[in-house]
Amino acid sequence: MGNNFGNAYQPRPVSIIRTLPQIDEHRLFQLKLEDGSSWKDFGHQPGQFVEVSIFGKGEAPISISSPPTRLDALEICVRRAGKVTNALFEMEKGSHLYIRGPYGRGFPVETLKGHKVLLIAGGLGLAPLRSLLLYLLDKRDEFDEITLMYGTNNPNNVLFKYELLGFFDRDDIKYLYSVDRDEEGIWKQYVGVVTGLFDQAELSPHDTYAVLCGPPIMYKFVLKRLLSLGFPKDHIYMSLERMMKCGIGKCGHCAIGDKYCCTDGPVFPFTELEKIKEAI
Repeated sequence: MGNNFGNAYQPRPVSIIRTLPQIDEHRLFQLKLEDGSSWKDFGHQPGQFVEVSIFGKGEAPISISSPPTRLDALEICVRRAGKVTNALFEMEKGSHLYIRGPYGRGFPVETLKGHKVLLIAGGLGLAPLRSLLLYLLDKRDEFDEITLMYGTNNPNNVLFKYELLGFFDRDDIKYLYSVDRDEEGIWKQYVGVVTGLFDQAELSPHDTYAVLCGPPIMYKFVLKRLLSLGFPKDHIYMSLERMMKCGIGKCGHCAIGDKYCCTDGPVFPFTELEKIKEAI
């Protein structure tokens, strides 16, 4: 945690610049600071999160979906799931709310520099992973090969669908994606669980860092595949989806063994989690 704002615990006023519908009950909100500071001053890193608060409704932790290389707006991808998010969905362009942060440990971008990077996202896990993905693409000459594997349960639940389609026209990223099932027969790519995409990728494990984000069930099988391919344990990083609340390690909602997801994470190296049963 840390920025040039001063007090990261103090809520900052922001306004909604734009809302972009995603899949059912999900929207991308673009936010503007209203206190005269800039997103550069905010100083967030890919993988961190903010606490979003709405007067009279409470606050909720939301992952940042945009990278620090894009300073026009801060983007958060929100699922309608409670009082705060319901209120947020009722807001329009120009509406005001508050955020505090940025919080947590983000992705190890300095460690990744000069190496091949394999991003593996499952379902809604693409929302926080997008901050790293766009960062890698914006600083493309600082990294070796980039591969994105993205799996979701059906074709209607692909986040950032049109943004992802644009990757097929790029030669600086390899994009593989899958759906668990295709009942309508409209899917043109791989049908099956995300681990099946490993058969379509040419990977060099000892020079590649793997970064995972998705539902808990995904980690067990993806980790098993990565280790069987020879990925060193210290080349695997995971962003955990846990119920965070306070964001500062005080409430205990996100405890994983002796660690707190909000302060020790949400990004963890596999080496820190492999002996904590409830983490995976």
